[in-house]
Amino acid sequence: MFEHRTEPLLPKRQFKQRIQGHAIFSLLLLLSSLLLGVFGFHWLAEQAWDDALLNSAMLLGGMGLVGEIHNLAGKLFATFFALFAGIVFLASFTILLVPVFHRFLHKFHLEEQHRKNG
Repeated sequence: MFEHRTEPLLPKRQFKQRIQGHAIFSLLLLLSSLLLGVFGFHWLAEQAWDDALLNSAMLLGGMGLVGEIHNLAGKLFATFFALFAGIVFLASFTILLVPVFHRFLHKFHLEEQHRKNG
């Protein structure tokens, strides 16, 4: 997926395309997680669609639940979705940063290799 340390640095145009691909993947991960949360809160916590969307978005954003949940299935879903949402938030942020971090390390390695050979 990424260029090997012996290969030259990726041109800026291709690097931007790589970042766009990672951003799209991250967005799809967040949207699919949001849908999972909306359906779970609607069916298991017996919330209206708008409340289910709000709770799902708030948990994915790291804020927490809005309102109370009164049944056991809803409470269990909210518990596990909160843990899942934290992991998804970190994963989506990491997915966005990986190309930048890789480029930094690759550039650093190429400069170091150039100094050794220079």
